[in-house]
Amino acid sequence: MRVLVVEDDPKVRDLLRRGLERQSFAVAVAADGTEALWRAGESGFDAIVLDVMLPDTDGFTVCGRLRASGGWAPILMLTALDDVQHRVRGLNAGADDYLVKPFDLAELVARLHVLFRCGCAPRPATLRVGDLSLDPARHEVRRGEQMIELTAREFSLLEYFMHHPSESLSRIQLIHHVWDDAFDGDPHVVSVYVAYLRDKIDRPFGRSSLQTVRGAG
Repeated sequence: MRVLVVEDDPKVRDLLRRGLERQSFAVAVAADGTEALWRAGESGFDAIVLDVMLPDTDGFTVCGRLRASGGWAPILMLTALDDVQHRVRGLNAGADDYLVKPFDLAELVARLHVLFRCGCAPRPATLRVGDLSLDPARHEVRRGEQMIELTAREFSLLEYFMHHPSESLSRIQLIHHVWDDAFDGDPHVVSVYVAYLRDKIDRPFGRSSLQTVRGAG
């Protein structure tokens, strides 16, 4: 599961990132509302952990803009303000749940799992390129009527490709959006996963959806 953590305090941000990664989440982070909106628009997330107090704008505004732009990921808001009015304001802005600081990481993880199970947000649209379709909600990929089994990483990579059809995407872009901010391995791992995808979505069907552009991506 991919989670975006929006938190301006670097210590809290790093604590959340490391804690969620230990629970097998892929984590991206943003330090303010502007970065959060950009990251959410560039890459799909399964959930967003959003602090209310941000340096450039507040979390209520960020939440409202995400929902207005069609963002469907469940949003768990964090706040130091244990006040009914603030909780109501957050929920009215489109948040799915609320957690007051200080909190226990185990509770945050449990609440995220509840959001995943209940499907609090509207169902995202199925992506289609030719006869290839990807359903983010059901986590299904089909070529025509035939189901294709992908690993979680392969699925995320294909989803990003299908959000950017006919674009040349660099290894750095793909690592940034499909892996996570803590990735420090060999960037050629992207080529390995692209080869895995070709073996599953193209070659068995006599297609060549994924093309390499030398020197570009």
